[in-house]
Amino acid sequence: MDTTITIRLLQYDDYPQVEALDTGIEDDYVKNIFERLVVEPNCLFGVFQEGQLVSMGGYTVYAKNYAMLGRLRSDRRYKGNGFSTSLMSHMIHTAFQQNDIQWVGANTEEHNRSAQRVMEKNRLTNYVTLHNATTKDTSSLESGAKPWNSITDLQKKKDWVEQTYVKTAAIFPYECYYPFPGATNLFQEEDLKKWSFYENDDKTRFVITKNDQKKNHYLHAVYPWNDFASQKGLWETISNDYHKLKKETGDDTYIWMDLTKEEAHSLPHHHPFELPSPWMLFGVDRARWEQL
Repeated sequence: MDTTITIRLLQYDDYPQVEALDTGIEDDYVKNIFERLVVEPNCLFGVFQEGQLVSMGGYTVYAKNYAMLGRLRSDRRYKGNGFSTSLMSHMIHTAFQQNDIQWVGANTEEHNRSAQRVMEKNRLTNYVTLHNATTKDTSSLESGAKPWNSITDLQKKKDWVEQTYVKTAAIFPYECYYPFPGATNLFQEEDLKKWSFYENDDKTRFVITKNDQKKNHYLHAVYPWNDFASQKGLWETISNDYHKLKKETGDDTYIWMDLTKEEAHSLPHHHPFELPSPWMLFGVDRARWEQL
């Protein structure tokens, strides 16, 4: 009898085995959108024991240079065999075989110690812990000040992200749920042209707003400083773009900001944000991986 363990890419015809996985997850989105997760820029891998799928996971490539691992699922009947650790190691190795990939990472909720142990065993470093803060109403933070000035010049957008994210390698929320360490390649020109940039009259602060859709629609607001509670005109700027988006998309539309624990604690007592359990970002860049 074949007792070997194999790991390979999953394809469309593997869906019956994916559907049969006993993960304990009700209405698992991975099963619901499986056909989209086995084509670029996504991929899914499966761990097979004696030809039976016992664990799976995958990654998605963002901005051509970043691979975000995730969608780890294991059959509860086969847990405790180290399959998730082996699978993550395989995925990291496979991602870095692509010459364009410069960073590989993964997100997990703060309370999920088992997932964190898998990442630590694969020598991924914890970069940051973030709350996915959402709201439909920022009026309690607004002061009636004039909204900030729109930036349309591409070079000026590049200068702002160079100063605040590229030079510092600060974490940039590229999409909802997907933050990455800042680097030149993260800021593709097609994205910079699409995202809205605004700066204050003093030209000392700026904010980015961009539209995103996961399950709901979001105005994703990115502000690189922790003084957001005292910046006059900032919330008016964000609110204006939010109401424009909501008019297009309907009621299932929210403002999303990624806040560190310290930033969340600095919000005023009457703040309007929902602050669910924070997520931890782990990762490794190519230079460090090649030294491991």
